Amino acid sequence: MLFMCHQMAMKKEAQEKLKAEQLRRAQAVSDIPIIWILGGPGCGKGTQCAKIVEKYGFTHLSSGDLLREEVASGSDKGRQLQEIMTSGGLVPNAEVLSLLNAAVTRTKGSSKGFLIDGYPREKNQGIEFEQKIAPADLALYFDCSEDTMLKRILARANAAEVKRADDNEETIRSRLQTFKRNTSAILELYAEKTLTINAERDVDDIFMEVVEVIDCVLQKKERAAKVC
Repeated sequence: MLFMCHQMAMKKEAQEKLKAEQLRRAQAVSDIPIIWILGGPGCGKGTQCAKIVEKYGFTHLSSGDLLREEVASGSDKGRQLQEIMTSGGLVPNAEVLSLLNAAVTRTKGSSKGFLIDGYPREKNQGIEFEQKIAPADLALYFDCSEDTMLKRILARANAAEVKRADDNEETIRSRLQTFKRNTSAILELYAEKTLTINAERDVDDIFMEVVEVIDCVLQKKERAAKVC
């Protein structure tokens, strides 16, 4: 009985330490804007991210780029990730979240803000991100029709030197449908912090709307810092 009580106490202590560490990490970046960039392939979010970085000096973190960088590094983890991706498997969320957390930790001292591109891809990923790294201040969702994204992806594929076997209309439409289902759940859960932007307009018109909302986030952060 005493042994069981000791085990329960140890477990409770470990859980409290974990919560305290998660809170410490969240507080460490609480004064830095964190913006999720959501949108299907071909919606133009990469172009908007580049413009945001140029104007605000934010750090752009792409989950896909981080995975590719880890693979290219030749590390043990990189080789494991390569095996998973080569076999067609899905990289565990814990691995993606670990790479994002490491990237945020490395640059939080010098960063003016973070653009988290391509993450979360599903509702549970968003929940884990906010628990283990920090709450997001804003989610920018670049809304684009399936037909428009399909045309853009196919045009990009045709211009590429290396052709991918999955760059065909049937496969792309399937990917877009999966994206739509997962994103709907994210938008529903985070409705209060999400701005949906019509991404079928002129690039500069879209950016004007993006600037307006990011400026609001920065002003809110500034007011909160003064109160503290």
